[in-house]
Amino acid sequence: MKTPQERKALSEQKIKAKGIGIFAGLPCIESADDVTMKSKDAICKRAIAALLSTQIACDISEQQYDGVHFFIDLMKKFGVFDALNEKEKHLVSGMFDQQDVVDVVWEYECFWSLAWALGLVEDISDASQICDCAKAVHLVVDCDSFEIFCQNCKPRCIEEILDMLDLYYRYHWACVQNMHVDKNLPIGDLNMEVVFERRRGLEWLISQENDWHEIALHT
Repeated sequence: MKTPQERKALSEQKIKAKGIGIFAGLPCIESADDVTMKSKDAICKRAIAALLSTQIACDISEQQYDGVHFFIDLMKKFGVFDALNEKEKHLVSGMFDQQDVVDVVWEYECFWSLAWALGLVEDISDASQICDCAKAVHLVVDCDSFEIFCQNCKPRCIEEILDMLDLYYRYHWACVQNMHVDKNLPIGDLNMEVVFERRRGLEWLISQENDWHEIALHT
């Protein structure tokens, strides 16, 4: 088991190798002893709810409303209505605004973090491009039931989760600094939106919050 200091040092080594700036004073994240990861069942429900919600958001943005009903029916099939967050509930109820649509479309990347945590995706350490959206959809819709989806999942251990979270925490710091403080700080080929949303998903795994839009992503 790594100490938080060892985890930080490993992340900084990887980040330097990518040509991304670091801040030596950026704190360590929690140790494995200090966090509790959400249950497999809860992660699977959140993953399916998020993925289907992104499809609804995409269809709404393209004004293809027939597809909305199809994905709502899939939510019923998988039994994930109780896992929807507030923005997703707005879309399903039809009481949404444009920001809800935009925010939920970006949940593709949150889903990608959960898919990685569930062992469905091999690696997410490259944050230069958006996820494989087609693969993301098939990971869910190709399953005939919630139980089958869960059977396909082999959750990673808390150590792996914290390693990736620590890396994304430091990616996020570099992106924020580059955007708001020092344009000359190198961020390699990081995509800030991808970094932000994937970190949101990773943070949710160990957060006491159920709605990941309520998690404060400090840097």
